[in-house]
Amino acid sequence: MKMIFDMGTKDIKFKSFDKLKDKYIGELGTDEREQYEFDLKLDILGEMIKKARKERNLTQEQLGELVGVKKSEISKLERNARNMTISTVLRIFKTLKANVKFIVELENIELNIAS
Repeated sequence: MKMIFDMGTKDIKFKSFDKLKDKYIGELGTDEREQYEFDLKLDILGEMIKKARKERNLTQEQLGELVGVKKSEISKLERNARNMTISTVLRIFKTLKANVKFIVELENIELNIAS
């Protein structure tokens, strides 16, 4: 998507966010872009944990006690530390009474796994 607006003697060009990512991070399929997309998903997961915890009016320490991990691990997960395990994430969401759904896409096939 490219839009050009005439503002007198200056043209302002707009590009889609995907085009900007292609230019500055790398095109889809490159190692740099794959790492960016992975990191972005971890950021979102950490934010979801934090939001769900706050919705339940729990501190990180309280959630950690309920899940069986230290406060520092909850803090790391919310800050998007990379060393989280799926089992810990699932225990956290189960404790928060939140449903988790995973979608795995294979070529022309979509697999839905709910927890």
